[in-house]
Amino acid sequence: MRLRGIGLLVTLAVGLLAAPLAAEAQQAGRVPRIGVLANIRSPATEGFERGLKELGYIEGKNIIIEWRLAEGKFDRLPDLAAELVRLKVDVILAPATPYVQTAKNATKTIPIVFALVPDPVAAGFVAGLGRPGGNITGLTSTAGPEIVGKRLELLKETVPEITRVAVLSNPADPLAVASLRDMQMAGRSLGVQVQVVEVRDPKELDGAFSSITKQGGGGVVELAHVMFYAERKRIAELAVKNRLPTMYAYRESVDAGGFVCYAANFPDLMRRAATYVDKILKGAKPADLPVEQPTKFEFVINLKTAKALGLTIPQSILIRADEVIQ
Repeated sequence: MRLRGIGLLVTLAVGLLAAPLAAEAQQAGRVPRIGVLANIRSPATEGFERGLKELGYIEGKNIIIEWRLAEGKFDRLPDLAAELVRLKVDVILAPATPYVQTAKNATKTIPIVFALVPDPVAAGFVAGLGRPGGNITGLTSTAGPEIVGKRLELLKETVPEITRVAVLSNPADPLAVASLRDMQMAGRSLGVQVQVVEVRDPKELDGAFSSITKQGGGGVVELAHVMFYAERKRIAELAVKNRLPTMYAYRESVDAGGFVCYAANFPDLMRRAATYVDKILKGAKPADLPVEQPTKFEFVINLKTAKALGLTIPQSILIRADEVIQ
């Protein structure tokens, strides 16, 4: 009886010791979940998926992606973010400003990675680029608000006769004020009159372009905003219809028929965002991962659109372009 009692105690002790080891093994074998809070599947999100594959992640095998897409209904974002929080995903990819803000409102603990935010410090997402300091980090889409001035400068050089430019802006963007200030400064130095045209909803786009034409606008510069990205094909069509040479904030807009763009490569930034997700899944804390800034901006010209607008591009500009779409 005594030996049997000792054996029972040993068995219980081994069981108690094995329980944490088994739990740890189960945790180690758990497939991580990534939540993606975005508008639609796009070339940018494809870049993120490509980045994950390059790092050895295979969806359904060693990674699960929980897609939560607004599909143009941005008022759904809070509910979509809440779903990801309830699922207890390991990290949330929130590419641009509205998605980051929504994810930030939904959780203070789940790591959040962005890739296309112009100024995360000004937006209040991180304390600083070197040390973000919270549960949010990622990559910026510009090297500062002065990029909008560079876009106006390039549009003026591409179409020298322009003297009046409309700036397409969504006033809901907290960074629009700084961008417009830099645009006005650039306009004064270039001798170009800058007119701000606010668009809060896609339904206002037709009226906005009609207004620009009626007021004698010679061209358009688009400020970055997720709505303009989602409506890039329609905006490109409206610009051609109203014969307005337009400088876009996105390369994908030129692929969709837009005139010119000067921008970082968004699919590549999203591809690089996958490295942040990878580091976080391996134990890194967002607070300790410095925010990266893009080092290369692409100047792309669509000659087919230039022809539709009745424009001849100076040779000096064509040779400076990173890519010319025939």
